[in-house]
Amino acid sequence: MAGVQTAVALREQGWSGSVTLLGEEPHQPYDRPPLSKAVLLGTAEGSAFDIDFDALGIELMLGRRATALRPDGRTVDTDTGPVGYDRLVIATGAEAITLPESAHLPGVHVLRTLDDARRLRSVLAEQREIVVVGAGWIGAEFATAALEAGCPVTVVEAADRPLADALPAEVAVHMGSWYADHGVRLLTGARVVAVEAGGVLLDDGSRLTADSVVVGIGARPATGWLAGSGIELCPDASIRADHRLRTNLPDVHAVGDCASFPSARYGARLLVHHWDNALQGPSTVAANIVGAVHVVGKEEYGLDYDPVPYFWSEQFGRFVQYAGHHTAADTLIWRGDPGTPAWTVCWQHDGVLVALLAVGRPRDLAQGRRLIERGARLDPLKAADPSVPLKSAVS
Repeated sequence: MAGVQTAVALREQGWSGSVTLLGEEPHQPYDRPPLSKAVLLGTAEGSAFDIDFDALGIELMLGRRATALRPDGRTVDTDTGPVGYDRLVIATGAEAITLPESAHLPGVHVLRTLDDARRLRSVLAEQREIVVVGAGWIGAEFATAALEAGCPVTVVEAADRPLADALPAEVAVHMGSWYADHGVRLLTGARVVAVEAGGVLLDDGSRLTADSVVVGIGARPATGWLAGSGIELCPDASIRADHRLRTNLPDVHAVGDCASFPSARYGARLLVHHWDNALQGPSTVAANIVGAVHVVGKEEYGLDYDPVPYFWSEQFGRFVQYAGHHTAADTLIWRGDPGTPAWTVCWQHDGVLVALLAVGRPRDLAQGRRLIERGARLDPLKAADPSVPLKSAVS
């Protein structure tokens, strides 16, 4: 998404030079959200972007893996030879984290690419027993699809609750009940120590039978190929981009899942592994590249990138949306009963709305996202009343 959108945005914003889109996968560039839904369940064969790259003058170099970025020259090395550039945008995304020593065992899968989804589609078609490792967003989405396909599913989570890295316990505990409500077995506080033929071994010595194992324990920026390039990386392996998505090397930008950026809105560096970030960032990158050409020598030129992060997830018959960024220090406001199908949680920092999670309440999300962008303050009593529109709870 980030690479494709950057190439298109460059053309839309007046870039007249050549544009080359280099990608490791051999497939036409495609969208990822359908992979865990339509493609996985076989209702769609693929999710290629409906873009006429030839008409836009965008050259596709597919099936070519970037292996290195030369620190002393404007060249990207690939597995089939070097590719030169005047300006470079790194949009290599993220790669799925796998279980140590089991990534290449038969029957062990991840869900990140089109080929992953197609392999798993055949697994679901067999309607056999599946163990999912990880009760995060992707684990819940895959478990939902597997259940719809008629597969018995057990989800194993090392933490004491699902979504432990994303949400506080008082919120996530209510989402944990969705698994049992839909016939999915959820084991928390359980860690997989080995994958064996026909099952997985847990740290308490117990064994779960499984015909297939799907690992959904997160992703890391795909930046290993940049070793020795001089590109500055953060401890989380993300490219350390600045407020205009520039790297520390001249004429090199980074966007999407592989890059973190400083947010003035939140006073923190953010690494956002979600579709909307890959959609929004490219227009900033393109504007800064094109603008720098038009305003040569004026270093003050540029657009800052400081979005309100957003993502959504469809799981267990619920539409879950999140906007913003919160920390444990922020004040939590319940909006509705989490025991019902529709409810919202808001987070405030010094009275200002900074984030919200909406379950089955898309209007709350739409209004709340705009309020976060404005830096609006909410009246806590009005915000806690689900019958009051969020836009009417501004203090």
